[in-house]
Amino acid sequence: MLYVTKDRTLFLSFFLLVWLLLGWITVQAEPVPTPPQVPVRGYLLVDYQSDKVLAEMKSDERMDPASITKLMTGYIVYKALKAGKIALKDPVTISEKAWRMSGSKMFVKLGTQVSVEDLLMGMVVQSGNDATVALAEYVAGSEDTFVQLMNQEAERLGMKNSHFTNASGLPNAKHYMSARDIVALTRALIRDFPEHYPRYGVRSFKYNNIEQPNRNQLLLTDPSVDGVKTGHTDSAGYCLVSSAKRNDMRLISVVLGAKKEKERFQASETLLNYGFSLYESRKLHDAHTPVLTTRIWKGQEKELALGVAQPLYVTVPKGQAPQVSTLTRVQPTIIAPAHKDQPFGEIVVKLGDQEVSRTPLVALQDVPASGWFGRLIDAILLFFHSLFN
Repeated sequence: MLYVTKDRTLFLSFFLLVWLLLGWITVQAEPVPTPPQVPVRGYLLVDYQSDKVLAEMKSDERMDPASITKLMTGYIVYKALKAGKIALKDPVTISEKAWRMSGSKMFVKLGTQVSVEDLLMGMVVQSGNDATVALAEYVAGSEDTFVQLMNQEAERLGMKNSHFTNASGLPNAKHYMSARDIVALTRALIRDFPEHYPRYGVRSFKYNNIEQPNRNQLLLTDPSVDGVKTGHTDSAGYCLVSSAKRNDMRLISVVLGAKKEKERFQASETLLNYGFSLYESRKLHDAHTPVLTTRIWKGQEKELALGVAQPLYVTVPKGQAPQVSTLTRVQPTIIAPAHKDQPFGEIVVKLGDQEVSRTPLVALQDVPASGWFGRLIDAILLFFHSLFN
């Protein structure tokens, strides 16, 4: 009898060990293949929604961006449009400086008037340096003043490895951007000006009886690509910022310093296919919707709704989404007044035991302080609350 019991115990122990081992194997994440090697000086591949880096090489190195500079020029112009300082139909008189610009041209004529809308198309689609300078002069009075706005905006967007000396991207030792900064700018452009972003997917534009194609060949070969900008000078090499959306996932790819024109397109397509094939993106929370409510003291309201300022996404290797979890942490004691978008906690996103991201939990509405009597009552309640918690 003792022999049977011992044998049965050994069998059950062995069975349990095998079951646990099999369970452990099933939850282990398969390693993601290393990113492909592409013949460029530097690159970066990022998920637009989550800002998750999927592949990178020398992504913080300062490099000559060539006409990718025009993304910042466009961003400044769009801000001026949104603020009502200028309008798309405004006529812009072409100065001699704009007319004489070398490099890529829209072929505007000296002294003529061209609408802001046409100049934007000439800058975005045709990469016209003449159109770019005309826009800069119209927005800021001179290109030099406009460049100041570009550098101020770069600082606001956290572009630590960028500095501009001109609006069009002409070579200059003090004119540079990093791949990470270019992604940050591209994300801001798509997010802040969705009404203007479709220009970057236009395949050709005709002005002054001259039709020029968009230099981004991926717009013709990959239907998921809808932008963004090419760049080339002898010092910069061939550069490309690509953005593509497949299903509900958008990726941004930056390649800098390819030696041949076709290599920038091949490198971008290779990186995009790598990201879409091996990763998936999931939305965890919508922006400005309650994630939780918490007690607020001495306010005109007793509860404060907290959420995220931007939609919260997570990007993980395909098949690992079930392992994603979130943990919320809230400030222990919140005292009114509270202001909308003021942070009072955070959401920690994990993949298994690994922390993926931290996102602030912010107030979704203003909560003014209550009157003196309400503050007095809450002060008493808060005193006893602190004693028993």
